[in-house]
Amino acid sequence: MNTDPQLIVMLTYNDLTVGNAEEIFNSCRNSPAQYWGMKEEPLSPNKMKALYNAMKECGKKTVLEVVAYTENKCLEGARLAAECGCDILMGTVFFDSVNDFCKENNLKYMPFVGDVSGRPSVLGGTIDGMISEANEYIRKGAFGIDLLGYRFVNDASELIRRFVNEVNAPVCVAGSVDSYDRLDELKQCAPWAFTVGSAFFDNCFADDFNTAVNRVCQYIGR
Repeated sequence: MNTDPQLIVMLTYNDLTVGNAEEIFNSCRNSPAQYWGMKEEPLSPNKMKALYNAMKECGKKTVLEVVAYTENKCLEGARLAAECGCDILMGTVFFDSVNDFCKENNLKYMPFVGDVSGRPSVLGGTIDGMISEANEYIRKGAFGIDLLGYRFVNDASELIRRFVNEVNAPVCVAGSVDSYDRLDELKQCAPWAFTVGSAFFDNCFADDFNTAVNRVCQYIGR
């Protein structure tokens, strides 16, 4: 039976954490949104730890999404997620070393699939190839997959629909969820979760950040 996707609120714009992330979170601390996250840049580790601690004090689940493509940078991001006490590490190109680190440190790992490049990231590759990749990563013990569905250079709707149907693990559709039409599509496809970051700052759902978060939560739960 399908369940409503979870909203992961990202305090990010163009794949970078905003400077006033703490202020924004504090204005939303009573929101029904349960999952909150950041990117690995550009806040200092100390500011990130303090903000993640504030999130956890409010009973939120915490996510770090790492936009990195080399093994060293991906491992660096995984270590940062562990230091911050995050629940979920999203992003990174899959490496066995990162996967092993996450297992050892009780981090739920949701790597990218496909040909990911740039920042903000863009997704290339084939749908069949990405599904095959995902199933291999899940076999190796990854918790789920970070799918840059609406960043796909080809048919995003087909990718998301097939991927959710053919990958037997949690899928988070991340990036460019910026309209009610896309929310409708996600409700229909029913991935485990989706992220919204820049669209909240661009007032795609409301002029006020807290109102927008609440509105998306209500809409997705209808």
